Amino acid sequence: METETLYQKLCSKVFLISGPCVIENEDNVFEIAEAVQKIAERLNMTYVFKASFDKANRTSVEAYRGPGIEKGLRILEKVKQRFGLPVTTDIHETWHAKAVAEVVDIIQIPAFLARQTDLLLASGETGRIVNVKKAQFLTGRDMVNVVRKLEHTQNKQIMLTERGTSFGNNNLVVDFRNVVDMLAFGYPLVMDVTHSVQKPGGDGTKSSGDNRYAPYLAQAAAAVGVRGFFFETHPDPSKALSDGPNMIPLDKLESVLRNTLKHCI
Repeated sequence: METETLYQKLCSKVFLISGPCVIENEDNVFEIAEAVQKIAERLNMTYVFKASFDKANRTSVEAYRGPGIEKGLRILEKVKQRFGLPVTTDIHETWHAKAVAEVVDIIQIPAFLARQTDLLLASGETGRIVNVKKAQFLTGRDMVNVVRKLEHTQNKQIMLTERGTSFGNNNLVVDFRNVVDMLAFGYPLVMDVTHSVQKPGGDGTKSSGDNRYAPYLAQAAAAVGVRGFFFETHPDPSKALSDGPNMIPLDKLESVLRNTLKHCI
């Protein structure tokens, strides 16, 4: 019997994308990957490890961005080898696509770059799964044009991610009409729960957020048919080098996921 591919699993099963926002160091990455893998196994969820090698859209020029592409990809490769996990990371430049595709299973396109045609085409042409986050300034219906750009490369391994819509004064809101509209495209849809409770630039030189609302967004997404869930997590979010205020603490993640799964239809 032919082995089920990762994309087939993402199309047919409940799955989890999770990890720290940014690669801080090997020990931190390995601790999170190992802990979340065990949680996912207990909950029968397909698990994809995620961490960024470079956060190119930080609020401040002085903010920590990550270890860079070479060191970052080496660490992600070690996660694959050590834990047998598929991995994903985001890219920001067209030249990143080919290099990143040699290591990762899913190329992620950041929300701010969702309309960048050359970036989408370069990612699609790698043949890897491409996950595009819905831009904060687009509706779910608008994402059909993103899908068509990727389909133009003959790559049908496409995923979309909801992560909120700009609402002024550093606020994001999740309009579930966008979720329903993107589900209708027929590709796997992910609810990026923790980025959706972010307050971009809400703390002067960095973004803030409120992770109290994240579990409720996950449950609501499950109730309308979403099967992919994106949670940023960290052993101590207060010490995380990026996105700490909207992260789920690592020791709380399993409980949040169990409650989420109860709402899947």
